[in-house]
Amino acid sequence: MKILTLGVLLAVCASLAAGETTGGQAVEPSFNPARAMQYTRQVVGFGTRPIGSANHKKLESYILAHLKGVEIAEDAFTAETPEGKFPVRNLIAKFPGSKDGIIVIAGHYDTNYPLRNTGYVGANDGASSTAILLELANQLRGKKRDGYSVWLVWTDAEEAVKQWSAADSLYGTRHLADLWQKDGTLKRIKALIVEDMIADADLNIEHEMGSTPWLEALIFQAATELGYQSHFFARSISVEDDHLPFVQKGVPSADMIDLDYGYNDVFHHTPQDTLDKISAKSLEISGKVIMKVIELLDHDVRPTVKD
Repeated sequence: MKILTLGVLLAVCASLAAGETTGGQAVEPSFNPARAMQYTRQVVGFGTRPIGSANHKKLESYILAHLKGVEIAEDAFTAETPEGKFPVRNLIAKFPGSKDGIIVIAGHYDTNYPLRNTGYVGANDGASSTAILLELANQLRGKKRDGYSVWLVWTDAEEAVKQWSAADSLYGTRHLADLWQKDGTLKRIKALIVEDMIADADLNIEHEMGSTPWLEALIFQAATELGYQSHFFARSISVEDDHLPFVQKGVPSADMIDLDYGYNDVFHHTPQDTLDKISAKSLEISGKVIMKVIELLDHDVRPTVKD
């Protein structure tokens, strides 16, 4: 695993050193970190937001109100879980492009169900992913796209209801991947990026070993062109997240995640996941890198990755 990871990083670094970028000084993508942070505060303000809760429903309405005037699709269904049946609702905002293909950026908006009675608000795990998509929508709204269509997906029911397992997790994306396979959407997806826990004040995005190597390399290239490479890929991990159902179906997919949340991940899935642990700067880094990746994908940039 370490050898494979080293190969990925060396390949990316070598290509950048050789000048294989989009050419010249990178143009800084537009992204408003203060606004993204304000969205995060507002999402946290709803309180705990597990599936099936009143606060979860309020957050759905908040997201949809923000997207007024944007083409919206929904994937709504009832999930069978160890704790009974729950309504699940994936929200999809579509921004059309002139090229045939889709870039998907996704992040979950539910919070941990077992912690629902602890005051857990998921500032980083749930709120930041929701907020960054809201700000990305601002950047894409009302603009003619010469590249691929971009779909922003607020995924639901990512968290386990009882204890994480293949059956008790990723309810929303497992259903969505099946739906898109049936209706032919999967064949049109050029790349899918999941962003999760991307606002830690001490931001260190992991190299996720189950992700598509060339797409991971493209993320690192985007980070490097923007001068953010020190926040990316210092550590390699393998994690089950919302990208997994799509990876399993052959869709080029990557997970942008920082699981080093506090020393030894001490804040993850605890009531300590609060606003004081995250920063607008980290939202800016994550958001601008995503915008840069979209730009590179629009130009069909695909790094060569050695095994």
